[in-house]
Amino acid sequence: MINKATVCLALLAVYLSAYPAEKEKTAIKIVSLGPAVTENLFLLGAGDNIVADTVYCTRPLAAKNKEKIGNVNIVDVEKILSLKPDLVIATPLTNPEQVIKMRNVGLRVALLRAPRNLKELSEQFMYLAKLAGRDQYARKILDENLARVEKIKEKTKHLVKQKTFIQLGTNPLFTASKESFVHDYIDFAGGINVAGDSRTGIYSREQVIKDNPQVILIVTMGMAGEREKENWLKYKTIDAIKNNRIYTIDSYEVCSPTPISFVKALQEITGYLHPDIKVSDE
Repeated sequence: MINKATVCLALLAVYLSAYPAEKEKTAIKIVSLGPAVTENLFLLGAGDNIVADTVYCTRPLAAKNKEKIGNVNIVDVEKILSLKPDLVIATPLTNPEQVIKMRNVGLRVALLRAPRNLKELSEQFMYLAKLAGRDQYARKILDENLARVEKIKEKTKHLVKQKTFIQLGTNPLFTASKESFVHDYIDFAGGINVAGDSRTGIYSREQVIKDNPQVILIVTMGMAGEREKENWLKYKTIDAIKNNRIYTIDSYEVCSPTPISFVKALQEITGYLHPDIKVSDE
Protein backbone atom coordinates (compact mmCIF):
# COMPACT_ATOMS: atom_id res chain seq x y z
CA MET A 1 0.00 0.00 0.00
CA ILE A 2 1.26 3.49 -0.85
CA ASN A 3 1.20 5.82 2.16
CA LYS A 4 1.65 9.56 2.51
CA ALA A 5 5.34 9.16 3.34
CA THR A 6 5.91 7.18 0.15
CA VAL A 7 4.07 9.81 -1.87
CA CYS A 8 6.18 12.54 -0.32
CA LEU A 9 9.46 10.69 -0.93
CA ALA A 10 8.68 9.89 -4.53
CA LEU A 11 7.74 13.50 -5.25
CA LEU A 12 11.34 14.36 -4.38
CA ALA A 13 12.78 11.74 -6.76
CA VAL A 14 14.79 12.39 -9.90
CA TYR A 15 13.15 13.54 -13.11
CA LEU A 16 11.20 10.97 -15.05
CA SER A 17 10.36 13.25 -17.93
CA ALA A 18 10.65 16.84 -19.06
CA TYR A 19 7.58 18.77 -20.09
CA PRO A 20 6.43 17.77 -23.58
CA ALA A 21 7.90 20.15 -26.14
CA GLU A 22 5.00 20.10 -28.57
CA LYS A 23 2.16 22.60 -28.32
CA GLU A 24 -0.65 21.20 -26.19
CA LYS A 25 -4.32 21.56 -27.00
CA THR A 26 -6.79 22.52 -24.28
CA ALA A 27 -8.04 19.42 -22.49
CA ILE A 28 -11.74 18.91 -21.90
CA LYS A 29 -11.83 15.57 -20.08
CA ILE A 30 -8.88 14.96 -17.77
CA VAL A 31 -7.76 11.98 -15.73
CA SER A 32 -5.47 13.04 -12.87
CA LEU A 33 -2.97 10.53 -11.53
CA GLY A 34 -1.76 12.56 -8.55
CA PRO A 35 -3.07 14.58 -5.59
CA ALA A 36 -1.08 17.70 -6.47
CA VAL A 37 -2.38 17.62 -10.04
CA THR A 38 -5.96 17.28 -8.84
CA GLU A 39 -5.72 20.05 -6.26
CA ASN A 40 -4.05 22.44 -8.68
CA LEU A 41 -6.67 21.77 -11.37
CA PHE A 42 -9.43 22.57 -8.88
CA LEU A 43 -7.60 25.75 -7.90
CA LEU A 44 -7.51 26.68 -11.58
CA GLY A 45 -11.26 26.25 -11.84
CA ALA A 46 -10.88 23.08 -13.91
CA GLY A 47 -12.29 20.66 -11.36
CA ASP A 48 -15.25 19.90 -13.59
CA ASN A 49 -12.85 18.76 -16.30
CA ILE A 50 -11.57 15.93 -14.10
CA VAL A 51 -13.42 12.72 -14.94
CA ALA A 52 -11.32 10.50 -12.68
CA ASP A 53 -8.46 10.61 -10.21
CA THR A 54 -6.72 8.40 -7.62
CA VAL A 55 -7.81 7.21 -4.20
CA TYR A 56 -5.27 9.63 -2.71
CA CYS A 57 -6.89 12.64 -4.39
CA THR A 58 -8.91 13.89 -1.43
CA ARG A 59 -8.37 17.65 -1.60
CA PRO A 60 -10.53 19.60 -2.07
CA LEU A 61 -13.48 17.59 -0.79
CA ALA A 62 -15.04 17.49 -4.26
CA ALA A 63 -12.07 15.42 -5.44
CA LYS A 64 -13.26 12.53 -3.26
CA ASN A 65 -16.39 12.21 -5.40
CA LYS A 66 -14.52 11.70 -8.64
CA GLU A 67 -14.27 8.28 -10.28
CA LYS A 68 -11.30 6.41 -8.81
CA ILE A 69 -8.93 4.60 -11.15
CA GLY A 70 -6.30 3.28 -8.70
CA ASN A 71 -3.58 4.70 -6.51
CA VAL A 72 -0.77 7.05 -7.48
CA ASN A 73 1.48 4.20 -8.59
CA ILE A 74 -0.77 1.55 -10.17
CA VAL A 75 -3.91 2.48 -12.13
CA ASP A 76 -6.57 0.65 -14.12
CA VAL A 77 -5.62 1.46 -17.71
CA GLU A 78 -8.69 -0.27 -19.16
CA LYS A 79 -10.96 1.79 -16.93
CA ILE A 80 -9.19 4.99 -17.93
CA LEU A 81 -9.57 4.06 -21.59
CA SER A 82 -13.31 3.48 -21.12
CA LEU A 83 -13.69 7.06 -19.84
CA LYS A 84 -12.35 8.40 -23.17
CA PRO A 85 -10.36 11.27 -21.66
CA ASP A 86 -8.73 13.94 -23.79
CA LEU A 87 -5.72 13.89 -21.48
CA VAL A 88 -4.16 11.82 -18.72
CA ILE A 89 -1.77 13.72 -16.44
CA ALA A 90 0.83 11.42 -14.89
CA THR A 91 3.37 12.17 -12.15
CA PRO A 92 6.80 10.87 -11.10
CA LEU A 93 4.93 8.26 -9.03
CA THR A 94 3.10 6.79 -12.00
CA ASN A 95 4.45 3.38 -13.02
CA PRO A 96 6.55 4.04 -16.18
CA GLU A 97 5.38 0.79 -17.77
CA GLN A 98 1.79 1.93 -17.39
CA VAL A 99 2.62 5.28 -18.98
CA ILE A 100 3.95 3.38 -22.00
CA LYS A 101 0.87 1.15 -22.02
CA MET A 102 -1.49 4.11 -21.92
CA ARG A 103 0.29 5.76 -24.81
CA ASN A 104 0.33 2.50 -26.78
CA VAL A 105 -3.46 2.22 -26.54
CA GLY A 106 -3.86 5.74 -27.87
CA LEU A 107 -4.23 7.79 -24.67
CA ARG A 108 -2.64 11.23 -24.61
CA VAL A 109 -0.41 11.33 -21.53
CA ALA A 110 1.39 14.38 -20.14
CA LEU A 111 4.14 13.21 -17.78
CA LEU A 112 5.15 15.72 -15.12
CA ARG A 113 8.50 15.74 -13.36
CA ALA A 114 9.50 16.14 -9.72
CA PRO A 115 10.10 19.89 -9.21
CA ARG A 116 13.41 20.79 -7.56
CA ASN A 117 12.54 24.30 -6.41
CA LEU A 118 9.80 26.93 -6.31
CA LYS A 119 10.69 28.09 -9.81
CA GLU A 120 9.99 24.63 -11.21
CA LEU A 121 6.84 24.31 -9.11
CA SER A 122 5.66 27.57 -10.65
CA GLU A 123 6.50 26.40 -14.16
CA GLN A 124 4.59 23.18 -13.56
CA PHE A 125 1.56 25.13 -12.34
CA MET A 126 1.57 27.25 -15.49
CA TYR A 127 1.97 24.13 -17.62
CA LEU A 128 -1.13 22.59 -16.01
CA ALA A 129 -2.94 25.87 -16.61
CA LYS A 130 -1.99 25.71 -20.28
CA LEU A 131 -3.34 22.16 -20.54
CA ALA A 132 -6.60 23.23 -18.90
CA GLY A 133 -6.91 26.50 -20.85
CA ARG A 134 -6.61 28.65 -17.72
CA ASP A 135 -3.42 30.57 -18.51
CA GLN A 136 -4.50 34.09 -17.55
CA TYR A 137 -6.23 33.02 -14.36
CA ALA A 138 -3.20 30.97 -13.36
CA ARG A 139 -0.84 33.87 -13.93
CA LYS A 140 -2.85 36.02 -11.52
CA ILE A 141 -2.84 33.32 -8.82
CA LEU A 142 0.85 32.67 -9.24
CA ASP A 143 1.93 36.31 -9.27
CA GLU A 144 -0.06 37.07 -6.11
CA ASN A 145 1.46 34.19 -4.21
CA LEU A 146 5.00 34.71 -5.45
CA ALA A 147 4.68 38.27 -4.16
CA ARG A 148 3.69 36.86 -0.75
CA VAL A 149 6.78 34.63 -0.81
CA GLU A 150 8.99 37.63 -1.57
CA LYS A 151 7.54 39.53 1.40
CA ILE A 152 8.45 36.65 3.71
CA LYS A 153 11.96 36.42 2.26
CA GLU A 154 12.39 40.16 2.80
CA LYS A 155 11.40 39.81 6.46
CA THR A 156 13.75 36.90 7.14
CA LYS A 157 16.83 37.75 5.08
CA HIS A 158 18.57 39.73 7.85
CA LEU A 159 17.59 37.45 10.74
CA VAL A 160 19.94 34.98 12.39
CA LYS A 161 19.62 31.74 10.41
CA GLN A 162 18.17 28.83 12.35
CA LYS A 163 19.78 25.41 11.82
CA THR A 164 16.88 23.20 10.74
CA PHE A 165 16.31 19.52 10.01
CA ILE A 166 13.17 18.43 8.17
CA GLN A 167 12.05 14.80 8.19
CA LEU A 168 10.03 13.58 5.24
CA GLY A 169 10.01 9.86 5.93
CA THR A 170 11.18 7.09 8.20
CA ASN A 171 12.71 3.63 7.75
CA PRO A 172 14.98 4.90 6.33
CA LEU A 173 15.11 8.40 7.76
CA PHE A 174 14.57 10.71 4.81
CA THR A 175 15.08 14.45 4.46
CA ALA A 176 15.28 17.19 1.82
CA SER A 177 18.47 18.11 0.00
CA LYS A 178 19.14 21.30 -1.94
CA GLU A 179 17.78 19.47 -5.01
CA SER A 180 14.30 19.41 -3.46
CA PHE A 181 11.74 22.22 -3.49
CA VAL A 182 11.23 21.46 0.23
CA HIS A 183 14.66 23.01 0.77
CA ASP A 184 13.18 26.34 -0.35
CA TYR A 185 10.80 26.37 2.61
CA ILE A 186 13.74 26.36 5.03
CA ASP A 187 15.82 28.79 2.99
CA PHE A 188 13.02 31.33 2.50
CA ALA A 189 11.93 31.03 6.14
CA GLY A 190 15.34 32.14 7.35
CA GLY A 191 16.86 28.78 8.11
CA ILE A 192 19.85 26.63 7.25
CA ASN A 193 19.01 23.17 5.97
CA VAL A 194 21.54 21.05 7.88
CA ALA A 195 20.97 18.19 5.43
CA GLY A 196 21.14 20.36 2.33
CA ASP A 197 24.26 18.66 0.98
CA SER A 198 22.78 15.18 1.28
CA ARG A 199 23.01 13.48 -2.11
CA THR A 200 20.15 11.02 -1.75
CA GLY A 201 18.04 12.45 1.08
CA ILE A 202 18.66 9.33 3.16
CA TYR A 203 20.04 10.44 6.52
CA SER A 204 20.90 9.02 9.94
CA ARG A 205 19.92 10.04 13.44
CA GLU A 206 23.59 10.02 14.35
CA GLN A 207 24.25 12.68 11.73
CA VAL A 208 21.31 14.76 12.98
CA ILE A 209 22.79 14.61 16.48
CA LYS A 210 26.12 15.77 15.04
CA ASP A 211 24.41 18.58 13.08
CA ASN A 212 22.61 19.65 16.28
CA PRO A 213 19.71 21.53 14.65
CA GLN A 214 17.91 24.30 16.52
CA VAL A 215 14.59 23.28 14.93
CA ILE A 216 13.26 19.88 13.84
CA LEU A 217 10.28 19.70 11.48
CA ILE A 218 8.44 16.41 10.92
CA VAL A 219 6.15 16.07 7.94
CA THR A 220 3.04 14.23 9.11
CA MET A 221 2.79 10.62 7.97
CA GLY A 222 -0.40 9.62 9.75
CA MET A 223 0.34 8.24 13.20
CA ALA A 224 3.98 7.79 12.15
CA GLY A 225 4.51 11.54 12.48
CA GLU A 226 3.55 11.56 16.15
CA ARG A 227 5.59 8.43 16.80
CA GLU A 228 8.61 10.06 15.22
CA LYS A 229 8.19 13.10 17.44
CA GLU A 230 8.23 10.81 20.48
CA ASN A 231 11.37 9.13 19.14
CA TRP A 232 13.19 12.43 18.78
CA LEU A 233 12.37 13.46 22.32
CA LYS A 234 14.78 10.77 23.52
CA TYR A 235 17.74 12.71 22.09
CA LYS A 236 18.20 15.24 24.86
CA THR A 237 21.51 16.64 23.58
CA ILE A 238 19.98 18.16 20.43
CA ASP A 239 19.23 21.87 20.84
CA ALA A 240 15.81 21.49 19.18
CA ILE A 241 14.83 18.94 21.83
CA LYS A 242 16.35 20.85 24.73
CA ASN A 243 14.38 23.96 23.74
CA ASN A 244 11.17 22.15 22.75
CA ARG A 245 11.40 23.28 19.13
CA ILE A 246 10.16 20.17 17.37
CA TYR A 247 7.04 20.51 15.23
CA THR A 248 4.83 18.48 12.89
CA ILE A 249 3.57 19.95 9.63
CA ASP A 250 0.98 18.84 7.07
CA SER A 251 2.36 16.48 4.42
CA TYR A 252 -0.13 17.60 1.73
CA GLU A 253 0.81 21.26 1.99
CA VAL A 254 4.54 20.59 2.15
CA CYS A 255 4.91 17.78 -0.39
CA SER A 256 2.07 18.46 -2.84
CA PRO A 257 1.65 22.22 -2.79
CA THR A 258 -0.44 24.56 -4.84
CA PRO A 259 0.85 28.16 -5.08
CA ILE A 260 -1.52 29.02 -2.21
CA SER A 261 -0.63 26.11 0.06
CA PHE A 262 3.10 26.67 -0.59
CA VAL A 263 2.74 30.10 0.98
CA LYS A 264 0.68 28.69 3.85
CA ALA A 265 3.33 26.07 4.60
CA LEU A 266 6.07 28.69 4.30
CA GLN A 267 4.26 30.94 6.76
CA GLU A 268 3.93 28.07 9.21
CA ILE A 269 7.58 27.09 8.95
CA THR A 270 8.70 30.71 9.23
CA GLY A 271 6.67 31.01 12.42
CA TYR A 272 8.49 28.00 13.87
CA LEU A 273 11.92 29.31 12.92
CA HIS A 274 11.27 32.96 13.84
CA PRO A 275 8.27 33.16 16.18
CA ASP A 276 8.88 36.85 16.90
CA ILE A 277 8.00 38.05 13.40
CA LYS A 278 4.54 38.27 11.81
CA VAL A 279 4.21 36.62 8.42
CA SER A 280 0.48 35.86 8.16
CA ASP A 281 -1.83 37.80 5.84
CA GLU A 282 -4.13 38.85 8.66
